Order: sequence, then C-alpha cells, then structure tokens
Amino acid sequence: MTRGGQKTSPDDPERKCIVSGESQPKAGLIRFVLGPEDMIVPDILARLPGRGIYVAADRDALTKAVKKNLFSRAARQPVKVADDLPDLVERLLVQRVIDLISLGRKAGDAICGYEKVKDWLIKGQARTLIQASDGSERGKEKLRPPNGPESLISCLTAGEMGLAFSRERAIHAALAAGGLNNRVVEEAARLVGLRRADGKQVGDEIAGKDTKDA
Repeated sequence: MTRGGQKTSPDDPERKCIVSGESQPKAGLIRFVLGPEDMIVPDILARLPGRGIYVAADRDALTKAVKKNLFSRAARQPVKVADDLPDLVERLLVQRVIDLISLGRKAGDAICGYEKVKDWLIKGQARTLIQASDGSERGKEKLRPPNGPESLISCLTAGEMGLAFSRERAIHAALAAGGLNNRVVEEAARLVGLRRADGKQVGDEIAGKDTKDA
C-alpha cells in the first residue's frame, strides 16, 4: 500500500519523494512542476508539461519540503514556493474528489441519502461507502462499509459531499463498482494524507447532527 492507504500493484510506476528519498508508486505522491516565474505548481492530474518533482501525499512531508527549500534542490535552481502550499494542495484534492463523485452521480454510479445507500448496501450494489467526517457517529454506525474499512471514505465534510450531489449537505453516499470508483478511492487516499485533523474548510459548519434523507 502507499502512504495514503490505497492498494498498489507491482506494475505501478514509481517516483522518488524529494523529502524521504524513497521511491513509491505515483498514486501515493503529489506531482509538482516549475511554472511561470519559477513558481512551484501542484499538478494534481499529473498532466502539466515539464519535469516532475514528487512529494508523498502527506501534509508533514509537504510542509518539510517547503520549510527546508527542498524544491529548489530538486529543481537545481532557485524557485518560488507559496507558504500555504499544503493548504492549496488539500483544496485541489478536495475539489478533485468532489468532481469525480459528481461524475459518478451523473452516470448513475453514485447516490446519496440514508435510505438509498442502505438499499444499495443490502442489494450488493455499493462498492464504496462515503460518510461525512462531521456527521454524527451514531448515525454513521447504522451503515457498514461493504468490504471492510478499506471500502469507506470519510475525509469529506457534509458540505463538500453536498457539492458533489448538487445539494447543501450530504451525510451518506455510495459508489458502484467500476473504474470511477477506483479513481475516487485513490484520490481520497491522497486527500487523507493532506487533510487537517478537523477536516474543516473555510465556510463549512460542523454539523453534529444527522438526518435519514441526508
């Protein structure tokens, strides 16, 4: 498994983290490139041109890379790095996970709502259970991940989950089997490494409550 917790295969391409010096599958790393005016730019989708610089999907590792000027060493030249780079990467990963879940919703492979999710779990249609980090524990305990802890995503707030389903909030959601499910799981695993302990974003409110139709 990578540092984020996702499963890997021997065929996964590996890159070296500039902080630990260890090689690991790209799925557990964040790629950066040198952008305009020598600014370090996070490349969440790993599509930007240029030589990649990799850091493990871990907030402590990224913070260390910024503080110790490791990006300049890796680029072999002076570079500019935003002081809030870990927060920026976290926000980009949050948006990435939301966008992927939204695609699943439009394709009929993602649903939300207690009763709908419960029905999918009973029928064996759910491959992954998604539950809001700020939903009530009592409410969340009523639903169990279909394939154990590895099939649970709990790094998004209710407000963030709501964005994926075009509603104000969502507490319970599920993904069907398929390639999109795997992509959401991989990106969520990277987000876990960057997510602050409280999981809050600007403008979010801590719910502390649950509803059956959320």
